[in-house]
Amino acid sequence: MNPLLAEFLGTMLMILLGNGVVANVILNKTKGHGGGWIVITTGWALAVFIGVVIAGPSSGAHLNPAVSLALSLAGKLSWAQFPLFIIAQLLGAMAGAFLVWLMYKDHLDDTADPGLIQACYCTAPAIRNTGRNLISEIIGTFVLLFTIFYIVDKGEFGNDKTPIGMGSLGAVPVSLLVLAIGLSLGGTTGYAINPVRDFGPRLMHSILPVKGKGGNGWDYAWIPIIGPLAGAALAAGLFLCMQAGSN
Repeated sequence: MNPLLAEFLGTMLMILLGNGVVANVILNKTKGHGGGWIVITTGWALAVFIGVVIAGPSSGAHLNPAVSLALSLAGKLSWAQFPLFIIAQLLGAMAGAFLVWLMYKDHLDDTADPGLIQACYCTAPAIRNTGRNLISEIIGTFVLLFTIFYIVDKGEFGNDKTPIGMGSLGAVPVSLLVLAIGLSLGGTTGYAINPVRDFGPRLMHSILPVKGKGGNGWDYAWIPIIGPLAGAALAAGLFLCMQAGSN
């Protein structure tokens, strides 16, 4: 296992299980149909848990360009590695979305609502308001990254030999953090808080022969990309300023 393969596999499994729980809850004739928001947020938290367990020992389990950006800004990931991590994460997200389609194809075919079909791949706002939708993604990702920095032991943060990322936290705290964000902040946009989590599956939604699918929502797609990256940059900036002020 090398870091890029770890990012690919960890992201693939995270998307398989995360988008898989959405499909299980909202598609017709599934065993989990109608399970509700608690099931979805819990499933996503556990999906992150699995991804972290797989990728953590080899890459730090970023699984998210927002995490990679924050760590690069903090000097804990080289800028040369940054685009490679993103490519691995994007390919993993696309592979995970493909597996969701393979797993739930019969139920996708049996579901007539294009919006429900699209929800199995990517996010969409509950109320369309570009400014507030963007703010929602910024705030959610800020909470994710700022908390990650403070969960990590400060002694480890100063040790260049210790990878600072999701894997170094242990899978359970990160899963609980994602669960908290989903329960408290996820109702506005579906809490993408991860550019490839949205873009990779959205791309697969446009490519795969999904029966009855509607549009791909490309006019909205920039929000779950720019919002998480902005939130990550703000979290890293504030954390580094506070660290500098305490020294």
